[in-house]
Amino acid sequence: MNESGRVEAFSDGVFAIAITLLILEIKVPEVGEHGGLWHALGQQWPSYAAYVVSFLVIGIMWINHHQLFSYVAHVDRTLMFLNLLVLMVVAAVPWPTAMLAEYLREDAASHVAAAVYSLVMVLMALTFQALWWHLTRTGHLFDDRVDVPAARATRARFALGTLAYPVTVGLAFVSAPLTLAAHGLIALYYGFNQVPVPTRPAPAGP
Repeated sequence: MNESGRVEAFSDGVFAIAITLLILEIKVPEVGEHGGLWHALGQQWPSYAAYVVSFLVIGIMWINHHQLFSYVAHVDRTLMFLNLLVLMVVAAVPWPTAMLAEYLREDAASHVAAAVYSLVMVLMALTFQALWWHLTRTGHLFDDRVDVPAARATRARFALGTLAYPVTVGLAFVSAPLTLAAHGLIALYYGFNQVPVPTRPAPAGP
């Protein structure tokens, strides 16, 4: 396994653990006096909604991370530390997910929980952007397939996409459910690989 493969393998492990921890926050409901199990299951809808959105966030982040590292031939210490920052935020996602699920139907508390959730997503976007900026600064860590000047030119477009996350912090104080839905839509947006790694044209055949 090359040095890039080792970093990606370690990262895959962190992504896998974080995405698995999400489901552990959904508890088996207790049947109350005024309803059966179906009612109790329905009452847990905030947990299901938060789980689905965070699963999308982590899953699509993992896909894009894998796509990015498939073009990385070498790593340096800066890249490894920046990648650790990305993973630190990814590993933290189950915590604000559980908090948002717990307080989504509350009044004031729901806004705070949604704001914290959004702030974690801001950190995730910033750390992933820092990773991309370091890779494109000189391009020496990429393999020969990457068009480095074209990759560097995507920096502004990449940064523009991260502006949506700070907006969700403000939206959190308007509606927590809308904030959660917005994060789901942003995750789906990035699921379509909006900023692909530019590559050189394949050489023409004989």
